[in-house]
Amino acid sequence: MTGPQNDTAGTVVLVHGLWMTPLSWEKWVQHYQAQGYRVLAPAWPGLDGEVEEIRRDPARISGLGLREVIARYEEVIRSLEEAPIIMGHSFGGAITQILLDRGLGSAGVAIDSAAVKGVLPLPYSTLKSAWPVLRNPANRNKAIALTPRQFHYAFTHTLSDEESTAAYERYHVPGSARVLFQGAFANLTPRAATKINFRNRRRPPLLFIAGEADHIVPPKVNKANVRLYRKSPAVTEYQEFAGRSHFIVGQEGWEEVADFALNWAAQHTRSRT
Repeated sequence: MTGPQNDTAGTVVLVHGLWMTPLSWEKWVQHYQAQGYRVLAPAWPGLDGEVEEIRRDPARISGLGLREVIARYEEVIRSLEEAPIIMGHSFGGAITQILLDRGLGSAGVAIDSAAVKGVLPLPYSTLKSAWPVLRNPANRNKAIALTPRQFHYAFTHTLSDEESTAAYERYHVPGSARVLFQGAFANLTPRAATKINFRNRRRPPLLFIAGEADHIVPPKVNKANVRLYRKSPAVTEYQEFAGRSHFIVGQEGWEEVADFALNWAAQHTRSRT
């Protein structure tokens, strides 16, 4: 999913998360395009195409790992003539942190960011949300879908059953279990894919956005992530939105989150130029 070639305001690259496709950004793409931005929302490898197509053939993402996903976004960003604003949701938030650590982007926003290596809190709701995949080590190289009930708990528990079902049918796809295993066991892996230099002085400005009611990534996880950056002089800030679930980019009130993210990123991009 890409926007028109409009460089009036700059470029925004949106990074989706596990169990989703670029379609999850559809409202944000239109919202930012209307403000003059060029918007790119690349898919993870194997996740190009329609949701129904991916559901019919989930084997296309079996065994997909984080390094391959990160490489896809790094390639896209390095091909641009100017450094874009990078925004990522869930595992896309972790990927955003990694890309910024590599010196990419003008500013970054990590929304409900999955934990990177070094983040220690593991709340019960996080474990429960991931347990359908992590409970069986044999899942590691499979593509695993959530049931509507599991999706409601993990993503949309603040929505009605009807709203949750509609979100599930429109956006949910099987996710690469390998990505989840890599994230979950990063602290036990010396060369983990999510390893970051938290002391990086040259890293672009980074904003963390958390949903107060998020089950997959409760605010305490993002706060612990923010604290790891304390020894770097690079700008790192945190903003929490009340009543937001992990479906923060699509649930009612998404415009407030999208506007805050863009305004913050644009302001800090200008301050660097």
